[in-house]
Amino acid sequence: MRSNDSATATATIAVSTPDAAGQDTPTAVAAPARGPLVSRGALLAALGVAAFSLTFPATAWALEGMGPWTVVMLRSVLAAVLAGGALAVFRVRLPERRHWTGIAVVTVGVVLGFPLLTTLALQTSTTSHAAVVVGLLPLTTAAFSAVRTGARPSRTFWIASLVGAAVVIGFAVQQSGGAPGRGDLLLFASLLVCAAGYTEGGRLARHMPGWQVIGWALVLALPVTVAGAAVALSTEPLRLTAHAIGGLLWLATGSTFLGMVAWYRGMAAIGIHKASQLQLAQPLLTLVWSVLLLGEQLPPAAPAAALAVLACIAVTQRSRG
Repeated sequence: MRSNDSATATATIAVSTPDAAGQDTPTAVAAPARGPLVSRGALLAALGVAAFSLTFPATAWALEGMGPWTVVMLRSVLAAVLAGGALAVFRVRLPERRHWTGIAVVTVGVVLGFPLLTTLALQTSTTSHAAVVVGLLPLTTAAFSAVRTGARPSRTFWIASLVGAAVVIGFAVQQSGGAPGRGDLLLFASLLVCAAGYTEGGRLARHMPGWQVIGWALVLALPVTVAGAAVALSTEPLRLTAHAIGGLLWLATGSTFLGMVAWYRGMAAIGIHKASQLQLAQPLLTLVWSVLLLGEQLPPAAPAAALAVLACIAVTQRSRG
C-alpha cells in the first residue's frame, strides 16, 4: 500500500520505496504500458463505486437503531481507527505542509459533509430517490475538476455527461412529482461538498497513495467526530439491532475507508473526470440494493434510465480529454 498508481505515458515513473527509516523515497523505474495502468485504474474506480452503492442501504439499516448524528460520527470514528492503525503500522510520516489544505477539504467534504447531509436527507427520502439525485455527482465532480486542476475534457465528454445528468434529473423529478423537498435540498448540498472532496482527493492521490489521503483526512477529523459521537450517544436513542450494527460497520469499513482507497487510486490512474463518470452507475446499483436489502419497489422507469446512463458511461470512457 506504499506505492501509488500513475496514469502518465512517460518512459519512467517515480514510485515510493522504503528507505532504512521505513519512509517512502522516490525512485525512477521503467513505467508499465499505459493500457494496463488505465485498465487497473478503471477497475479500482469501479470497485470504489460498487462499495459506495451500498452506502445508502447501509445508512438506512443503521438508522433503524441509531440517530443520524450517531451514525455519522461513529462511522467516521471507526474508520479513523482503521486508517490510523494502518498509518501507524506502516510508519507513514506526516504529509508535506502544502498538502494539508487539500486534506482538510477531503475531511470537510467526504468525511463530514457528505455523510451528514445524506444521512439527514434519508430521514425523509427513500434510498432509491436519494440515490438517483446523487447521480448528479459525476457531473459536479467533473466541473470541480475542470476548475481546480485545469482539466479540459472534450466536447463529446461534456455532452455525454450532460445527457447522463439530464436522465438522472428527469428520473428524480418524475419520482418526486416535480416538487423537490427538504431532503432534495440536503442532497444537492451534499453533491457540492462531496465533489470538492473527490476532486482534492484525486489530485492528492497523484502525490501520495490514495489510502493515505483518506487516512489522514479521517485522522484530521477525529477531534470533531469523537466529541460529536460522545454528544450524539448521550442525546439520541440507541438500539443495537443486527441491521444497525451491520450497516454501521459497512459504512465505516467499506464506504468510508476501503471504498475511498480504491476510488482515489483509480482517480489518480485514469483521471478525475473519467473516474467520476463511472459513478453514473452508482444510483442504478443502489436501486438494486434498495430492492434486495430494503424491500423498496423498483421504479418502473429504472430499466430505461439504466440503459441510457450506461450508454453515457461508455461514451465518456472512450472520449479524449
